Amino acid sequence: MKKVVIIVLAVSFIAINVYEWANSEETRKEIPFFNSSLHSTARGMAYWYDKAQGGLETLTGIPYSKLYCQNCHVPSCDACHKTEVQGKAFYSTKVARNKETCLHCHKRAAAVFQIDKSLNVQDVHSAKGMQCMNCHSAREVHGDGNEYNSAKQPGVLDITCEKCHQSVTSSASHKVHGGKLDCKSCHVRHVVSCSNCHMESFIKKGEPVAIPLAGWVFLMNYNNKVTSANMQTFVVQGNKTFLMFAPQNSHSIMKAGRKCKDCHGTEIIKQVQNGRLNLTWLEKGELKHVMGVIPVMDGVTYDSVYQNYQEGKWIPIENPAAPVVHYSSFGKPLTKEQLNKLSMPMGKK
Repeated sequence: MKKVVIIVLAVSFIAINVYEWANSEETRKEIPFFNSSLHSTARGMAYWYDKAQGGLETLTGIPYSKLYCQNCHVPSCDACHKTEVQGKAFYSTKVARNKETCLHCHKRAAAVFQIDKSLNVQDVHSAKGMQCMNCHSAREVHGDGNEYNSAKQPGVLDITCEKCHQSVTSSASHKVHGGKLDCKSCHVRHVVSCSNCHMESFIKKGEPVAIPLAGWVFLMNYNNKVTSANMQTFVVQGNKTFLMFAPQNSHSIMKAGRKCKDCHGTEIIKQVQNGRLNLTWLEKGELKHVMGVIPVMDGVTYDSVYQNYQEGKWIPIENPAAPVVHYSSFGKPLTKEQLNKLSMPMGKK
């Protein structure tokens, strides 16, 4: 009888402890580490929008939490992994690793691939049948338990060109730059930029309205090297304007890098040295833009056409306010010394 009592007490003790553990504050707070990943939080957008970072909130006055942007995130594993087999739901790594799954949300990358297709050119990696996950890691996608502010924050991305390209040809271009250029500064074909992102449409209806532009690439400093970059212009409250530059890999990669003359001693460089460059303009009502390699410099006026979007039409703004210039994603403008080197004609004519 005593043994039975002891066993019952022991089982009860274990059951009580298991119940307390399962319902403890520590256990209830345990959440998947994916929930702190950038795919889940979309923290990068919030961080660079914030007025504390000099972002768009300085003009809109609306906190990020009140915008539709906060809905641009991956709510759960289902978004990428869920598939159906004979009418039943299953998780699939094959579906998640498919490039089209990534491009469903990464619209700018999708636009790059579409533009390249129309130009009959192709990203060198896509041409070999590579998928996004051939380069990117599961840790990048799922997170590592830390909440990062941006995909450009050091330590967030595992992928580098050097992981696959451990040795490069001993060309003049590779030698002369002495490790001061990121691979993308020469091997990115072009970037797709959003011109005239109309914040009023987005704030009121959650509709992203902008004019995509391609055929150019900007140069900025990032992580102690010169790299490819993008630009984006915004219109806020009718006539307020915003110009943002940020490092970017467009995933339109060329096997052969640019020629020296594509970057050095160009007409674009001369105009930037003179303190003013016409980025966009109107020709017969159509938005046109400069093509080529464009250095990002502090203190230079980058003239752009700013337009409002009304009833499905773009209406040029008369006398728009000078844009607030913002450098995001830890990118920094080139220095005067770097610009002076770009002004020197190099290579064969």
